[in-house]
Amino acid sequence: MSVNVKGRNIDVTPALKDYVEKKVVRITKQFKTVGDITAVLKIEKENHIIEITVPASGILLRAQESTKDMYSSIDLAVEKIERQIRKYKTRLMKRKYDNFTDAETSVADAVNTAAEENGEFEIVKNKRFVLHPMTVEEAILQMNLLNHDFFVFYDPDLGNTNVVYRRKDGKYGLLSPEFK
Repeated sequence: MSVNVKGRNIDVTPALKDYVEKKVVRITKQFKTVGDITAVLKIEKENHIIEITVPASGILLRAQESTKDMYSSIDLAVEKIERQIRKYKTRLMKRKYDNFTDAETSVADAVNTAAEENGEFEIVKNKRFVLHPMTVEEAILQMNLLNHDFFVFYDPDLGNTNVVYRRKDGKYGLLSPEFK
């Protein structure tokens, strides 16, 4: 396992790199196998942003935080990943032991988690639509016209159904399925 700390619009000082490594290594002690961890530090306008990605034991943990101070952003992102780990471990324990309860979960969370574990997701709306062949650019234009955050479309060039989505930074992403 290695921790790759990269900077965009910021010089990553040794102190900053050591701080990130120290915080992230503490998280990884809870897993047997951990892949290469990536931490990207960015400064946009006055916001100090960190994105941490941790591939561990078959799951992918990811957190992004933005504050006015880089050290605060790091702490908040690590806390977010710790919550993801706690949630993941709690679900594993609930699957293994029927009588396991976590002191931090409220009654509402327990009901929602139990419904999720039993495969009982409440679908409040079911929508059908026709997939029209279009390019990625046309799909983005259509998404913006509808004022949606994502748009499903069929791309004849790629020969499959894709999804375009609007990212938090205002740019766009493309999801293309790949079958194994």
